[in-house]
Amino acid sequence: MRATVIHAPHDIRVQEVPDPAIQQPTDVVLRVLRACICGSDLWAYRGESARQPGQRIGHEFLGIVEEAGSEVAGFAVGDLVVAPFVWSDGTCAYCAEGLTTSCPQGGFWGSVGSDGGQGEAVRVPFADGTLIKLPAAAAADDHLLTALLALSDVLGTGHHAAVGAGVKPGSTVAVVGDGAVGLCGVMAAKRLGAERIIALGRHQARTDIARTFGATDVVAERGEVAVEAVRELLGGEGAHAVIEAVGTEQSMRTAVGITRDGGSIGYVGVPHGSGTGLDLGVMFDRNIALRGGVAPVRTYIPELLPDILSGTIDPSPVFDLTVGLDDVPVGYKAMDGRTALKVLIKP
Repeated sequence: MRATVIHAPHDIRVQEVPDPAIQQPTDVVLRVLRACICGSDLWAYRGESARQPGQRIGHEFLGIVEEAGSEVAGFAVGDLVVAPFVWSDGTCAYCAEGLTTSCPQGGFWGSVGSDGGQGEAVRVPFADGTLIKLPAAAAADDHLLTALLALSDVLGTGHHAAVGAGVKPGSTVAVVGDGAVGLCGVMAAKRLGAERIIALGRHQARTDIARTFGATDVVAERGEVAVEAVRELLGGEGAHAVIEAVGTEQSMRTAVGITRDGGSIGYVGVPHGSGTGLDLGVMFDRNIALRGGVAPVRTYIPELLPDILSGTIDPSPVFDLTVGLDDVPVGYKAMDGRTALKVLIKP
């Protein structure tokens, strides 16, 4: 089959690799219908996170079960399913607690020795604990498939940030980051009942999506100027709940600066850069809570799926460029150059 492989920074190739096959009786082999490029994939693309030459890449996908191991109980050949970006066994204490990303037998797609999502097919370990079945009719609905793909990562990650920030009905929320996760954080905050949502971003195409998703205000500034602008909007105080969806030192400093005393920050931006941006003394004095991390999206999919199917929410606008598998390297260049927000892949 063909799959996306990273050989070195800025060296992404689509090439022939061995077809996936059942290795354990709990495996399935999945034919990929939709995949995408994540902002976190760019850290490997730019050489800021290590990858072995020839390693697979991509962790967001949905598709059709083509083969199922003898111990797979919940899925059959022909089922349409979505995969969260981490596989998990579904039986350990962490999975029972909903923290599927800490499953001792779990792992990330594209890690050494595993298939990546940006290819024609994927071997899925622990299928019963990992995959979620989708309505079969969705396979014929291109728009719905695109919306459902967001369940594999960005929508659940935005939701995790909103939960970590303590968003509740009537909350005032500020969102740092206008990437796909930040925009899904806006959607999640709206879904959870936030009354006022301030989106921080400087790209109008993205902030227009933020308004569509529920943002009531946009602040097109960065750093201390952004902090001052948010506080001015809120009568000198910060937001009850702040979503941090970037992961840099500056974005975290901004998040702390715009949080109301006694408020909370939900952080899901993959940390990168020279520092954290956190001053524990400031957070201590102002009673600011910090919750978040890698999102256990497998836990959130059953909650979010019905709202997509009913049309209550539609995250599909975060995908603004579509490529075939052969043009995945073009998609990486577009996202790296910020000419695309999030690239959809149709193998």
